[in-house]
Amino acid sequence: VDCGMGNLRSIQKAFERVGHPAIIAQNPEQIASAHAIVLPGQGAFRDCMAHLGDHALIEPVLEFIRSGRPYLGICLGLQLLMTESEEFGCHKGMNVIQGRVRRFPVGLTDAQGAALKIPHMGWNQAHLTRRAPIFAGIPEEAYFYFAHSYYIEPWGDAVVACTTDYGVQFVSGVWHDNMFGVQFHPEKSQAYGLRLLQNFGDLARV
Repeated sequence: VDCGMGNLRSIQKAFERVGHPAIIAQNPEQIASAHAIVLPGQGAFRDCMAHLGDHALIEPVLEFIRSGRPYLGICLGLQLLMTESEEFGCHKGMNVIQGRVRRFPVGLTDAQGAALKIPHMGWNQAHLTRRAPIFAGIPEEAYFYFAHSYYIEPWGDAVVACTTDYGVQFVSGVWHDNMFGVQFHPEKSQAYGLRLLQNFGDLARV
C-alpha cells in the first residue's frame, strides 16, 4: 500500500526476489482485490495517517484486515495499527491493536552502561515469544535491521510475537490471526528478512 513515504520499491523487489510478485497499490480497488497487503512506511505517524486519509485508504485497509486475508505492517505500518501515537503530539491511529506508540526515553544505556543513540539504527535481535507463521524457519534469536525512534506499547500481551532489547525491552513484532507487524525492516535484513517475506507471501497462497 502506497502510504506516501518509505521505501516501497525495495520492498516490492524483495518480494519479487522470493517469488511473490507485488504491485504498489494506490487506490481502494487495488487493495480490495489483493490476496495479501503490506503497509510499510518511514517518517512521521501523523503525516502517514493524513496521506492514507486524504486518499481514502484507511477504511479499505481496515476492511481488508477484517476480511481475514494476510496483512503485514512494517515499521511505521506496524505503528499505524495502534490506538494513538505520541509523536509530535497525540495522534489517532487505526486502533486495530489497542495501545500507544511511544518514543524511546532519553538516557538509555546498554548492559555495560554505555549510552545508546536515538534513533535505534542497526542490527538487533528479535526474541520470539510466540512462533508466528511468518517466523517459520527463522531462529528464535535472529538479527534484523532496525531504524526507528518510536516503538509500540500494546495494552495487553496477547498480540505480542517478539521483543527486542535496546535499553528497554520493547515489542518488535505482533501477530493476531491474519494480522502481522514488525518494527524492523525485513527488506534490509538479508536472509532472515527475505525468509520472513517469503513466509508471509506463502500465506496468501494457502
